[in-house]
Amino acid sequence: MHNQDLQTSFLRVALAAGFLSAVADRLGIWGPYGRPTVAWGDMQHFLPYVAKLNPWFPGAMIPAVGWLVTIAEAVLGILLLIGFQTRWAARLSGWLLLAFALGMTVGTGVKTALDASVFAASAGAFVLATARRYTWSVDEVIRAADKAYK
Repeated sequence: MHNQDLQTSFLRVALAAGFLSAVADRLGIWGPYGRPTVAWGDMQHFLPYVAKLNPWFPGAMIPAVGWLVTIAEAVLGILLLIGFQTRWAARLSGWLLLAFALGMTVGTGVKTALDASVFAASAGAFVLATARRYTWSVDEVIRAADKAYK
């Protein structure tokens, strides 16, 4: 095992946890709106934030955008957590996080995006996409099985 194996595994899990925690917040799993550690508590409280970060979308599209990003974060979070199709999941995560960062910059200011570390998370996801292998992942199990089969 190499240092890079630990680093890529940590980055995979950290990105997944960030996505899944945000989804859990929107679905009320962390508790109801108004609790000190809860940002939204439900989709109803999340959607105005979506509108603020996406002023270029008509209001009628905001619920679809909010649900689309929530589903994308859930799927990417799960893929990263288990390490399946990791290179693609990391690449798409990088683009999604960059879109969040740009939306936050437009909607709430660059300081908010910097404080939330979304530019850094995006960069980390793009770096993760360049890893040679993904230890402790479904991808690694598949790679080992393919190698044993040949």
